[in-house]
Amino acid sequence: MASATAVQDVKALQEERTQLFKDVFDGKIPKRVPVSPSLTIEFAIQYAGKDLAEVQWDYQLLEEVYEKVCQDFVSDTNPAAMNLRNPIFYKLLGARNFVMSSGGFMQHPEIHGLEAEEYDDFIASPYDCIMEKILPRIYTELNESPGKRSIAFGKAFKAYYDELFAALGVIGKLTDKYGYSPLGGIELLTEAPFDFVADQLRGFKGITGDLRRCPDKVEAACEAALPLMLKQGTPNHPPSKYGAAFIPLHMAPYIRPKDFEKFYWPTFKKLVDGLADKGQPSMLFVEHDWMRYIDYLYELPENTRMWFEYGDPKLVKEKLGKKHIITGFYPIGLLKTGTKQQCIDKAKELIDILAPGGKYYFGFDKGVITADSVNVDNLKAVLEYVAENANY
Repeated sequence: MASATAVQDVKALQEERTQLFKDVFDGKIPKRVPVSPSLTIEFAIQYAGKDLAEVQWDYQLLEEVYEKVCQDFVSDTNPAAMNLRNPIFYKLLGARNFVMSSGGFMQHPEIHGLEAEEYDDFIASPYDCIMEKILPRIYTELNESPGKRSIAFGKAFKAYYDELFAALGVIGKLTDKYGYSPLGGIELLTEAPFDFVADQLRGFKGITGDLRRCPDKVEAACEAALPLMLKQGTPNHPPSKYGAAFIPLHMAPYIRPKDFEKFYWPTFKKLVDGLADKGQPSMLFVEHDWMRYIDYLYELPENTRMWFEYGDPKLVKEKLGKKHIITGFYPIGLLKTGTKQQCIDKAKELIDILAPGGKYYFGFDKGVITADSVNVDNLKAVLEYVAENANY
C-alpha cells in the first residue's frame, strides 16, 4: 500500500500538471510547456507486447496494457487513449463503415449511405433520413424487421457503454495513480457538417462529384447537418472552458478554395461559434496542410485549440498564436528515422517557435499508431526532454 507521503506527492504532482493546462486555457503563461502526446490504444497494445485484436475484444486486458504505457512514457495527461472505434459495437451492428482488418486495425472503407438523388430527403428531415435510410445501409443488422432491428440496436448500445465505462474506469484509476492532469484531453467528438456529409453520407468520391453536379444540395445538406453536429458536440453536463469537443477536419485540403469558402467554412464556423456560445471549447485536428486557410482559422472564437499536422509553425504562431491555443507539428516520422539528438533538436526548435507567450502545449503531428512506426527510445527521450527543459 502506498504511504501517505507518496499519495500526497502524487496529488501535488497532479495539481501542478492540472494548473499547467488551466493556465494555458486561461491565456496565462504556465510554469512550463505541458506535454500531451497522442499515444493511441493500438500503440499501447503493441508496446505492451499484446495481440491487437485480442485486447480490443477483451477490455479486462486493458489495465495491464495502459499501465505499461503510463510507467514508461513521460506525459502530463494520461497517455492511455480511449478506443474511439470499438470493434464489438461495430460487429454487433454488422457495420460496413468500420471493419477490423486481419491485423487488428479498425479501417474505414469507402462506402456511402445516401444516394445523390436522396439529398432532398436528408435536407427535409436529417434525423428521419439517417434512421430510415442511411443506418440500415451502413449497418446490416439494422436492415431487418423492426423487432430484430431493435434487439440489434439494444445489444450494440449496451456493449458500447459497457466497454466505454470499463475503459473510463481504468483510465480514471491510472490518472489518479500517476498524477496526470484530468484536463487537456477531449470529452466528445463531433464533425464539421461538410465532413459529416462526406464521411458518413456520400463518401469521398460522391461528395467531390456532388460539388459539381448538385452544389445547392450539398450546401443545403451541410446546413441541415449543423444542428445534429452541434448537439453531438455539446456535453450532457454544464460545459466548462477546460473541456473540449474534438473536431477532426478532413476534407478542406482536398477541395478548391472557392468550394471551401462556399461549402465548408460557413457551417464549420457556425458549429465552432455555436459550441463556444454554449461554453464548450473546440479542439480541432487540423489535418494535412491548412496554410492557405490560416486566415479563416483566426476568425474562430478565442482560445480554440488547434492541433496541426503539417504547415509552417512560424507562420501559425505569428498569425494565430496570440488568439488561439496551438499544439502538434512535431513529425513522428523523425522519431523513426532520426538520431536521438536530432529528435531532441527538433523539439527544441518547435518550442522556441511556439512556446513564447504561452498558448501552446507540446504534442506530435498525429497519433502514434504502431509501435514500429517510431524508435521508442527516441520517443521517450523527446518527452523527457520537453518535460524537464521547456520551462518559462
